[in-house]
Amino acid sequence: MTLFDTLKTAKSEEDVKDAYIKALGLKNLSKNLIDIQTKEIWFEAKDKPTSTYAMFTQLLHYVDAANKKGETLPPFLAVIDTAKAALMKTTDVMPLFKDKTIKWGKSASQFEQTTLEQVSTYIGTHFVSFKIETHEQEFIHTVKLAIKSGEIIRTQITPDNLKQVFDKWVALIGKELSGVDETDYALLFFADIMHDGKTATHENLPARLLHDGEKPVFLLGGKTYNLGNYEGYRQFWMIYHKPPQPEYRNYLLERRDSLIPLDERSFKGAYYTPLAVVDKAYDLLAETLGNNWQKNYVVWDMCCGVGNLEVKHSNPRNVFMSTLDQADIDVMKASKTCVAATRFQYDYLNDDITDDGKIDYSLTNKVPPALRQAIAEGKKLLVLINPPYGETGSGIGKGDMNKKHVEQTRINASMKPAESGYASKELFVQFLVRIAREIPTATLAMFSTLKYVNAPNFEKFRQNWQASYMSGFVVHSKAFDGLNGDFPIGFLIWETNQNVKKKTPIKEITTFVLNKKAEPIGEKKFYNLPNSAYLNVWMDKPKTNDQIALPLSNAFKVSSNPRLKKSCDNMFGYLYASNNDLQHAVQETCVTSSIFTGGNGGGAYINEENLWQAAIVFSVRRLIKPTWLNDRDQFLQPPQPLTDAFKTDCLIWMLFNGSNLTASANDLEWNGKKWSIVNHFIPFTEAEVGAPERFESDFMVQYLQNLLPLKAASPVISAKAEIQIDLDVGLGVDLKHKAHQTPQMDSRVRGNDGIRGNESSDYCGLSAEANAVLAEGKKLWQAYFSQTDEHGVRESLKLNRSDVGWYQIRKALEARNSNGFSQPVSFEAFKNAYEVLGDKLRPQVYELGFMRV
Repeated sequence: MTLFDTLKTAKSEEDVKDAYIKALGLKNLSKNLIDIQTKEIWFEAKDKPTSTYAMFTQLLHYVDAANKKGETLPPFLAVIDTAKAALMKTTDVMPLFKDKTIKWGKSASQFEQTTLEQVSTYIGTHFVSFKIETHEQEFIHTVKLAIKSGEIIRTQITPDNLKQVFDKWVALIGKELSGVDETDYALLFFADIMHDGKTATHENLPARLLHDGEKPVFLLGGKTYNLGNYEGYRQFWMIYHKPPQPEYRNYLLERRDSLIPLDERSFKGAYYTPLAVVDKAYDLLAETLGNNWQKNYVVWDMCCGVGNLEVKHSNPRNVFMSTLDQADIDVMKASKTCVAATRFQYDYLNDDITDDGKIDYSLTNKVPPALRQAIAEGKKLLVLINPPYGETGSGIGKGDMNKKHVEQTRINASMKPAESGYASKELFVQFLVRIAREIPTATLAMFSTLKYVNAPNFEKFRQNWQASYMSGFVVHSKAFDGLNGDFPIGFLIWETNQNVKKKTPIKEITTFVLNKKAEPIGEKKFYNLPNSAYLNVWMDKPKTNDQIALPLSNAFKVSSNPRLKKSCDNMFGYLYASNNDLQHAVQETCVTSSIFTGGNGGGAYINEENLWQAAIVFSVRRLIKPTWLNDRDQFLQPPQPLTDAFKTDCLIWMLFNGSNLTASANDLEWNGKKWSIVNHFIPFTEAEVGAPERFESDFMVQYLQNLLPLKAASPVISAKAEIQIDLDVGLGVDLKHKAHQTPQMDSRVRGNDGIRGNESSDYCGLSAEANAVLAEGKKLWQAYFSQTDEHGVRESLKLNRSDVGWYQIRKALEARNSNGFSQPVSFEAFKNAYEVLGDKLRPQVYELGFMRV
């Protein structure tokens, strides 16, 4: 827990003291009149936000008293409360004690207003203040370094803390500059940090820092910007040192694209490529293309940003660098990044593209003649890029208007549906399409997601894009600033040749694996298989009828903005199983009692014929936990027949999974009328679970009974039955009422074999692990029917029918456990049994070919 988190829960001054002592690792301390006293530093503490000046005035009362007694004073003084802290050197305030006009008074806490004013006037320029919510680490670092060195040393701005410093600069300074576009914060930030108060370290930065007296004024684009409040500026530069060390300055300027505000960065896809990863890329290029590749290849980076991919290049005269934003070019010129390279502004997805999709450099005349000549002469050309990853998303009810301006480029407009299909929505694929037209035999070295290698939606693109895999690595997305999620970013090297008549398909690729520190940790294979091999087309899908289905977005919640879908005759549920990769399976797999219309669509109605397939698809998609490395892996159809044991294990695992959202409910309002949904997925009879009323459907009981023979019923009460009676008593079940209800229920569910009765649902042929889940699940069903829930729970969970679903039962029991009035119901035995069944099934996902390692 951080210091800030601990302080939020502090209830007393002692809690505050203890939190700071622990965070700072203070040793050999005492707590007396001085709240925290060590040889190096004295603290005044408060249990609520208090004026820094008032706290220092109180602390200085004790310092004055100790000084008069000739006691040893510490080098530093600090004040702390639940929101902030401040630190200063004791020697800086010693002149105060020679001022005879200051009346320190008899009590430290009862100082006069004039004393506070006198102290405040003097100490204002001497202490360094920290807001704990935003500057906790800087405070801790500064105090520890002060204790060690004897000086208050301001924090240096380095490559390691640049992003954090920038974010805090925006909060304290950038937001105080009225009228500034957020996209310009980075330029103003660099103008500020690259200035020592008198002189700028670089002459040609796009923005400048000026001074009006002692007040800073910013100049950008011919406009001046003044700070609305100067206190934040003072606080910020009391903490940090500027300018950065000379060896860091140009490097920091090269990272402008990592400081673009998040919304713009997400929209344009401008992600900084860490230099540790660039190092690995250059090592791999040398290994793959030869040690002289920098001499032998002309390099073009069409989305260079501020040149992170090129700063390692030793022959920049062979390098052409273009970028969408002119500001990137300005920063490179100011920082003298790749001076000998040819750098130019160019919109690669829009510039020089004719209406019929051809390339005509005369339209803009931006492409340098030397680069045109290299392309025309067919020189060895390496495209080295980290392109943007933006794509158009459909979004419920939004269609292609979601991020529409990202997708709609001139290259996209010229792409034929047969050329790339859905992949045309991806910006990095649009780069590949233009490169294929413009430089058909280029060598390509590209950072990107792995979609273009194995995603189903990219099959058309792969069929038309001719490239031979040479080598590559994947690296954790967390190595890149600003990327959300955990997934692999590939750096793959391809030899392309769009001129060949016969395409050579990509079958599989093997990559090295780097962690987020760019350290090698193994290898990983990615497979390109036809869409017909994927699991999402394996399940038989029943035909729909002409009736509109009730659209659900949860167990019984009607979708607020649904896609209208037709219903299906004789259906018992709906399997929602959308995108075919592991990344989406967790959020896009569930079973409902009517059609599920959330997410990206996809799935099938469940009937008696395809239930076994639905259970397998559901289980396979949810059994394997996604990691950053496997989340783009695709689910595959099984290459061999499956055993009955595997099928039934999957069925039981699905029935008791948290994403089995089948439910029952009456009076759901939608489309001008009231609807009811029926739960067909109850594996028990009314008698077995003590239900007070008849279930509308006994489909699952009959399905299991037809699939598997039951163990023979015993004419005497078994040990298990005695245990069940004890459970019923413990749960407060009215046994007389239950016994009275049993015969009527039995007559409906007994069937032709006459053995259902009140016996346990133990099936011959069902695995011991599955039977254990059934047995423990039944106890929870019985616990649910042992009492009636309060009105609020009944309303929120739609408990207006007896044939409730597993989701409703779990939530109702959880509500009872939390209300403090009901006897607690333990889920522990069920969870253990369910985990055992899952552990049995998990390795079979790979053994049976549903996924490949």
